[in-house]
Amino acid sequence: MRLRLRLFEFEDLPWFPAVIRAGMMDYLRFMISALGTYRPIAPLLAEGLRHTGQTTVLELGAGAGGGTETVWRALEAQGMRDVRITLTDLYPQPAAWTDIARRTHGRIGHENAPVNALAVPANLLGFRTIFSAFHHFPPEAATAMLRDAVRAGTGIGVFEGAGKHWLELLLAVTVLPVAQLLLTPFFRPFRLSRLVFTYLIPIIPLCTIWDGSVSLLRMYSTDELLALAHSADPAGLFTWQAGKKHHWWGPQVTYLIGWPKQ
Repeated sequence: MRLRLRLFEFEDLPWFPAVIRAGMMDYLRFMISALGTYRPIAPLLAEGLRHTGQTTVLELGAGAGGGTETVWRALEAQGMRDVRITLTDLYPQPAAWTDIARRTHGRIGHENAPVNALAVPANLLGFRTIFSAFHHFPPEAATAMLRDAVRAGTGIGVFEGAGKHWLELLLAVTVLPVAQLLLTPFFRPFRLSRLVFTYLIPIIPLCTIWDGSVSLLRMYSTDELLALAHSADPAGLFTWQAGKKHHWWGPQVTYLIGWPKQ
């Protein structure tokens, strides 16, 4: 799919109700974790951590932390048993993050204050990552995010849980909404509001269908990702690579990753 449209997503709107945004993020976290969507990129991230000598991953735009536990465990399988992950977002979700911290015995922590991915505070250290969210940023902002990582001299990995194919768009409007209706009662932590706005007033599934479809249409291609990286790093201070990793059962992850050459 070469088409790229700059449509809006509900979760990006500042007035969008937090309770609906949280319900959508809970679904995204459940599905990404259950499917192990980002497991294939663990070797890439492990390579970046080794090149930079870091043991902390700073996750930007973490949402509800979807897939983070899977990535953490996959990094451990790569021999990186001392890795810790810090979750951050412009719209923090401490309830969901606290649950993750409990399950991982604090190995996945979080920053409660809002964090702007385009200007990360100097006290927040680590190899930066952003999962399933880079498409939210228009080219100017996306370039600014990469430039901020270059300026800080830390590595950064951009990962989108799709290969941008028409079949994925079809699944987003057919199979995945059905899965959401069937699985919502099993999402944790439990929220009564999630049940109300899924079954009685189905705002969560309707907004999820829209945002999921638009996400695919807004995704950057690998060529576009590299162009953004070179624009953010005109001096060539970083080593950059972009591509797609296949999951064993078919789906792809589109990625851009870079780290300082020295």
